[in-house]
Amino acid sequence: MVIKVLGSGCANCKKPEANVREAVAQLGIEAAVEKVEDVKDIVAYGVMRTPALVVDEQVKVMGKVPSVEEIKKYL
Repeated sequence: MVIKVLGSGCANCKKPEANVREAVAQLGIEAAVEKVEDVKDIVAYGVMRTPALVVDEQVKVMGKVPSVEEIKKYL
């Protein structure tokens, strides 16, 4: 599983990465967690508001910081 956190690096874009890592740890699954900050790469997903969460190339959350529990539902 590949999980990407899309965002420019602002505080709201850093929190989802921590939440993703916590969700992965709680579920005990193997997943590659990547941070995507390049605007061209972010727009390529059709994302216009960050932060965003992409799981296996599907956008799951856009424009808000998902909680650990919310992220676990997508995994």
